[in-house]
Amino acid sequence: MDERLKKQLDFLLEIDKSKEVGRQTYLADGTRKENDAEHSWHLALMAILLSEYANSDIDVLKTVTMVLIHDLVEIDAGDTYAYDVEGNKTKREREIKAADRIFNLLPKDQADKMRAVWEEFERGDTPESQFAAALDKTQPVILTDKQGGKSWLEHGVKKSQIAKRTASVSLGSKVLGDFVDDAVERNVKKGLLKDE
Repeated sequence: MDERLKKQLDFLLEIDKSKEVGRQTYLADGTRKENDAEHSWHLALMAILLSEYANSDIDVLKTVTMVLIHDLVEIDAGDTYAYDVEGNKTKREREIKAADRIFNLLPKDQADKMRAVWEEFERGDTPESQFAAALDKTQPVILTDKQGGKSWLEHGVKKSQIAKRTASVSLGSKVLGDFVDDAVERNVKKGLLKDE
């Protein structure tokens, strides 16, 4: 087998492990928690369908690529719950180490390209990365709002925590930022989020 193809196939087999990385967000029907692969797939479709709500013109394919690969590092680093104070202290270090290993399974040109897109997402300094981050922070709110705040209740999440985490959504999409704010207020009124 050609060495380039072998590296590409090895990478594809490795990233299949993202199906095993559990998240804290439940599916919309509340029956189980989603995994990283499902989350990334959902974000990719959101990027295509909701791109008209980005604050700036974006390269949709680049944004789709970004959301499809942004959590691959969690194969090694694990998913760090958004509101896990201790886990978030070491998250960046763990994810850089994982990026070094996982992306370098690819041929060098593709490894460099994928790593650059992942780093762009992490920096959040382009219209694509800001919109991708907006989607990443909006998607759990959509699901949690739909199924009655299940993970928020399990973890005792407060309105202030969500507000801090989602404050940057409006950088990528004012429309989605407004949606998130409305959803949070709706859940406070329902008693599913504490308003300290």
